[in-house]
Amino acid sequence: MPVQLNLSLDPPAAADDIAVRKRCASALRCELSAISGIRILKRSVDARQRNIKIILSVEVFSGDEKREPFIKPFKPVNVSGQTEVIIIGAGPAGLFAALRLIELGVRPVILERGREVPVRKRDIAIISREHVVNPDSNYCFGEGGAGTFSDGKLYTRSRKRGDNSRVLELLHLHGADENILYEAHPHLGTDKLPRIIKAVRQTILDAGGLLLFDRKVTDIIVGSGSVSGVVVAGGEKITSSYIILASGHSARDIYEICRAKNIGLEIKSFAMGVRVEHPQVLIDSIRYHGNSRGDYLPAASYSLVRQVDGRGVYSFCMCPGGFIVPSATSQQEVVVNGMSPSGRNSPYANSGIVVEIRVEDMMKYSDRGELAGIEFQRELEHLAWVNGGMTQRAPAQRLADFVSGKHSSSLPQVSYFPGVTSSPVHEWLPELIGKRLREGFMQFGAMMKGFLTNEAVILGVESRTSSPVRLTRNPATMEHINIKGLYPCGEGSGYAGGIVSSAVDGMKAAEAVAVKINEP
Repeated sequence: MPVQLNLSLDPPAAADDIAVRKRCASALRCELSAISGIRILKRSVDARQRNIKIILSVEVFSGDEKREPFIKPFKPVNVSGQTEVIIIGAGPAGLFAALRLIELGVRPVILERGREVPVRKRDIAIISREHVVNPDSNYCFGEGGAGTFSDGKLYTRSRKRGDNSRVLELLHLHGADENILYEAHPHLGTDKLPRIIKAVRQTILDAGGLLLFDRKVTDIIVGSGSVSGVVVAGGEKITSSYIILASGHSARDIYEICRAKNIGLEIKSFAMGVRVEHPQVLIDSIRYHGNSRGDYLPAASYSLVRQVDGRGVYSFCMCPGGFIVPSATSQQEVVVNGMSPSGRNSPYANSGIVVEIRVEDMMKYSDRGELAGIEFQRELEHLAWVNGGMTQRAPAQRLADFVSGKHSSSLPQVSYFPGVTSSPVHEWLPELIGKRLREGFMQFGAMMKGFLTNEAVILGVESRTSSPVRLTRNPATMEHINIKGLYPCGEGSGYAGGIVSSAVDGMKAAEAVAVKINEP
């Protein structure tokens, strides 16, 4: 039987296979030659003390023992001619729902409003170069959803929804590096995600599924409390008695359709704020106790949270060695997000710093009912557009200036491709956000000496942290609470946050649909 060990190693030793084997042999009191193989189960960085350690959990094999495969095999079924399920959206929830359906013998028909990866890349380049936003093909919409060009972080705090490890296994089967299976904070990288997404597409097509691009859903056909299909732009009707709704948190028109068709929605809390960018070497120095990371440590990250005046203020989607990107889905708005390539080798570190927005904070928009949070988002995003110069340039301010309420007469170079405009962000951010951000930044500066500095820049606005709307569903069946055959899932339906939890939710929706299809 393999033996499991927990090791604490200096970074150079953790990167040296022989050194790891020697430590295992010492712990087991055996000869080095007796070890036939080692498998890493978990790897993390312990930077709490000046003497930084790499924590490894490993399985050690000896003699003729064989390493069992890391992953369960993926066994798709040829679903040509089988019962069809419409999936609205080709983001993580939609794609992983499709993968699960083809294991269960059901044919997925994915309708994606945006474009496939190669064409989508060109549309994204135009945003930075010409400041023109295609409302259906951008950083949020298109093959792979918002994750394809935004980062690929694979860690989640949620363990309630299902088997997170299965998502990692399927990503590895489709080309992701093996290390995502054991890193404490696994990460794909925006440079590798498009290739992985294309491999997932091919798996779905090879099994007889469909993935149709430029198919924006303009209506959901509902009669007698059940769905029977959808209408897409141009008037084409696509029929099915089963719809998985996985449209993502920026598909605001879907919420309008649902409200018009009396498909139950409810308002929910979310968060908005800004994105802050520091030099990566500064964050490395803070987190690694004045040292550079050298050749053996990853670009340092952070996770910050405080309560300020009864609201959470926290870091969101922290991107070490990354870039800030334009995530608007309409022309007269500025929205920022972050991404990192797999090597995390950019000279910048950025993170959203956001404030919790509760239902009572949205009373100004109460005439919009369940969509009040969307109206709040729109107003803030339009403010950012106006204050950035009415292009995709982002309004920006040095961090210490923002906290002290001073105009920034100059700005350092930033990673945001369309460019920035110096703006007194402290003056136009709504007080419930701006006041709490200023206090939060002061507290974060006390927690991380050097964080609160004018070397850092804030960019507005980070507004798409999660959906401000939830589609109501039966927790036992995952079916919409008052519309039969409709299965809301993922971020856009208000049940997930990030790639992994969205993918898990999509797979569970697929399983629920398959159970319904196979009912006697």
